Amino acid sequence: MIAHLRGRILEKHPNRIIVEVDGVGYDVSVPLSTFYGLGEPGGEIALRIHTHVREDALALYGFASLLEQDLFERLIGVSGIGPKLALAVLSGIEPLELVQAIERGDLARLTAIPGVGKKTSERIVLELKDRLPKVQIAPAAAGVAEPPVLRDDLLSALMNLGYHRPLAEKAVDAALKTVGRDAGFERTLKQALRELAK
Repeated sequence: MIAHLRGRILEKHPNRIIVEVDGVGYDVSVPLSTFYGLGEPGGEIALRIHTHVREDALALYGFASLLEQDLFERLIGVSGIGPKLALAVLSGIEPLELVQAIERGDLARLTAIPGVGKKTSERIVLELKDRLPKVQIAPAAAGVAEPPVLRDDLLSALMNLGYHRPLAEKAVDAALKTVGRDAGFERTLKQALRELAK
């Protein structure tokens, strides 16, 4: 079982990267929360790995933090949730926010995650409420970027992902309207990517 990879980023796409380790390229699926923290292709990377074995496939899932991996492994233990949906959950909500939503039984927040319906949300809360990892909830992140700077950073990120400027601007403006101007970079970027996927 592969549990950890350290190497060089060969290719980078939202939700999927290829890590080269000693001349071998590993195809690793990652949540957006991990993707945002990655450097550029050619840069060094170290990831915690969950190896998922099925009859017809062997898939690698990579995480930047122990909390992300822990939540992923608990999510795939919930009946009806496979690795793809678990990855979608972690891509649709910050890990700490997910822990808080499950603890509070906040079904509305969970069903707001793309691909997660009411029944799935109920199962997540029911099966994970008493089995969550213990985490320190930090006070609200200080120093949220000023809106103009935030908008520029978001545009730059989308254009680096290969989107054309007019399309990127439209998605960023829609995302800012949806999540609000003080939602922070990562959450707003996720929303912008959702807008582009519509």
